[in-house]
Amino acid sequence: MKELSPSILSAELSNIKQQLEQVKAAGIKYLHIDVMDGLFVPNITIGQPYIKSLRKLSDLIFDVHLMIEKPERYIESFAEAGADILTIHYEACTHLDRALHQIKDNGMKAGVTINPSTPINILSEVLPIADLVLVMSVNPGFGGQSFIENSVSKLEWLKEVRQKENYNYIIEVDGGVKTSNIEKISNAGAELFVAGSAVFNDKDIKENIDGLYKKIR
Repeated sequence: MKELSPSILSAELSNIKQQLEQVKAAGIKYLHIDVMDGLFVPNITIGQPYIKSLRKLSDLIFDVHLMIEKPERYIESFAEAGADILTIHYEACTHLDRALHQIKDNGMKAGVTINPSTPINILSEVLPIADLVLVMSVNPGFGGQSFIENSVSKLEWLKEVRQKENYNYIIEVDGGVKTSNIEKISNAGAELFVAGSAVFNDKDIKENIDGLYKKIR
């Protein structure tokens, strides 16, 4: 089943309780939470205390994406805060295999991601243990960017390898996803779609979600 993972990077945080209720009422199961440290990417967002507060408001699957340096330092604390999936960057982690196992040992699903300029096949050695592989289709750090077209071939490669090797990872895509391109992205192999401004814009949230789901279901 194809699913959306709305990104709270584009949500109205002062009204987050109501918006969480709206996305769940529209059939959403996942919530994408971007954590940025101002070092790995040129922006700063939220951390463990805010996620812990969100956990009290929602039973959605927390799809937490760490855009931080040395993410292995904080794996246990994100588990304690309520993350269900924890995704870390290849570029930010020296001992990636160890960190992914550490995520699993802390009761979360282990995700791995790469920046747009990083070749997808560099993840070959960790695909057998990954629960989720996230293709960044924009340069991480800010919302509202345009989809980078060579991300399509990365999705296709992940789909082909998973089928060939009988792996079990979910294929996720993040960046520039909207109604005009989500069908193409879905056909390439994506199953979980991070959408920020395409969900939390000036229109009705349910209407936005319904419009995206109509393209992929």
